[in-house]
Amino acid sequence: MPLLLISDPDVVGILYLVAIVCFIVALRFLSSPKNARRGNWVGGVGMLVAVGTTLALDGIGNWGLIIAGGVIGGVIGLIGARTVKMTAMPQMVALFNGVGGGAAALIAFSEFHVAGGDVSGDEIVSIVLSSLIGAISFAGSMVAFAKLQELVSGRPIVFRGQNVFDGAILLGAIGLGIALVAGVQSQAALVALIVLALLFGVMFVLPIGGADMPVVISLLNAFTGLAASATGFVLDSTVLIVAGMLVGASGTLLTLKMAVAMNRSVTNVLFGAFGQVKTGPAGVREDDGRTARATTPDDVAVQLSFARKVVVVPGYGMAVAQAQHDVRQLAELLEERGVDVAYAIHPVAGRMPGHMNVLLAEANVPYDQLKEMDEINPEFPQTDVALVIGANDVTNPAARSDQSSPIYGMPILDVDKAASVIVMKRSMNPGFAGIDNELYLEPQTTMLFGDAKDSVVKLIGAVKAQ
Repeated sequence: MPLLLISDPDVVGILYLVAIVCFIVALRFLSSPKNARRGNWVGGVGMLVAVGTTLALDGIGNWGLIIAGGVIGGVIGLIGARTVKMTAMPQMVALFNGVGGGAAALIAFSEFHVAGGDVSGDEIVSIVLSSLIGAISFAGSMVAFAKLQELVSGRPIVFRGQNVFDGAILLGAIGLGIALVAGVQSQAALVALIVLALLFGVMFVLPIGGADMPVVISLLNAFTGLAASATGFVLDSTVLIVAGMLVGASGTLLTLKMAVAMNRSVTNVLFGAFGQVKTGPAGVREDDGRTARATTPDDVAVQLSFARKVVVVPGYGMAVAQAQHDVRQLAELLEERGVDVAYAIHPVAGRMPGHMNVLLAEANVPYDQLKEMDEINPEFPQTDVALVIGANDVTNPAARSDQSSPIYGMPILDVDKAASVIVMKRSMNPGFAGIDNELYLEPQTTMLFGDAKDSVVKLIGAVKAQ
């Protein structure tokens, strides 16, 4: 039994209000990299208040199961927090999304099972929505995790008639939901609905490529929030309803914002199978007499050492190579020589919202050096060297000039306006959009081939030798 029982509804309401305020303040802090850590703490305090209040309610039982579940979940969470690398955060976020959605679906099924299918009209609507949305979020998040972890191909996986097949699955699940709301008291129908929702979640994410994962993760996060909110109606929990709506609203707004950052609609991201453009063999490229030129760490070190302003443009290549700590060390070395260093952050660089911010913050890069796209673009004409580390499509000038390009109209980082551009890549392979980057053929651009981490380490040695 808990040490303190709370039976006064006014006290419960006040404690839940405190938790809700903490969640809202946490979201406000999380909007800035500088205050993100504080936001996590505030949100954690709010969740502690919400969970503690719920456990202290009069009538709560099954303490053995509650304690066992808390211990198991706490151990898994602690191990994950301690062992998962920052470069694997997208995968972990996908798992978190999935766990939340799966929990909502399980709770809805449990409530329906305990009631024997005899539930009120309002409650059955909440059970259906929680089961449907939660199962889709769970299955979709697991596929997103598999793509990010490279357990399955990061490219879109499609087949002929896929949209029709997916539509039939979704309509089947919705039909079962309508039947349940209409009064069909069948546990088998709810199980079938959940199974169809799980299948739709898998098929929903398979056609989406790895580079669109920031949008997908945000959307799945919104789904999880909506499922949690629906579960709040099932459990008659105000704090769960509000918390779920906060997650759903913030996830939806972030999804729309990132779609705008790519100049694409959300439907195009979800159903366009973007990234399937076929390209020829990689190699030395030529276009109208222009050829990509290779350089060496020593040559790049000279440019960096004598520059007044250097802008680092991080991308997924930096994340894969886990080069963020070395990049920070290189920047500090340049700053000791009087070089002004900044970092250009594109909204959809990487594989989750704020991926580059997270990696660079983990490497203790000062927050004031992280510049968003709209802030840094006017500075590129005054930049001596733009150091592009694995960022491809978000730096492609074709987005501004080539109306036939699949990325035409997408806001990009204007690195081509810098006096000199150094691109660090493993090879000349195209990026996720499957198109060549016009930046690599510009006269001020040179290519430093190799693993990003190895190349940065070599640059550090070469700069020190200057």
